[in-house]
Amino acid sequence: TPPTRAASIWIRSTACACSNCLNITRLCVCSPVDTGIGATPFGDRRLGFITGGRVFGPRLSGEVLPGGGNWSQGGRLSADSAVGTFDARSVWRTQDGALIQLSYTGRSVVPDDVRALFADPSAPDVDPSRYYLRIAPVFETASERYGWLNGILAVGVGERTGFGVRHVIHEIL
Repeated sequence: TPPTRAASIWIRSTACACSNCLNITRLCVCSPVDTGIGATPFGDRRLGFITGGRVFGPRLSGEVLPGGGNWSQGGRLSADSAVGTFDARSVWRTQDGALIQLSYTGRSVVPDDVRALFADPSAPDVDPSRYYLRIAPVFETASERYGWLNGILAVGVGERTGFGVRHVIHEIL
């Protein structure tokens, strides 16, 4: 049985006075149990199972339910950099019992020397300016309280940490 790791998700929104700026949200996703499917004719495929986590913030608190996942595909962007795509889904249960589905696509560009550091569990966190990790999450819920999530588009800037991935998510206004 592969080991499981859980982490936290923080959600923090801040208001902006201008009409075209973004609200900022922090989202940290647990490290999934990773399964390498291998190099298919369409690219290097991986599947990561989300084992759980927590959601924290002024507008939303709760847990990430186990069972979500990230279907990713990787390839080479250049001689010294890998490129990847994401197709991820998870379900959150808020502290008041509402269920929220999160799905996102995304893209990463990671130089080979940074990939080597990511593969080394004893290596310190890598400065996020050394790689590119972006997501485009959307939310879906039947909850009236959290219905505002159904009407937003967002983009996220990711950062790899010792416990998983932290995304700073910007609501597009």
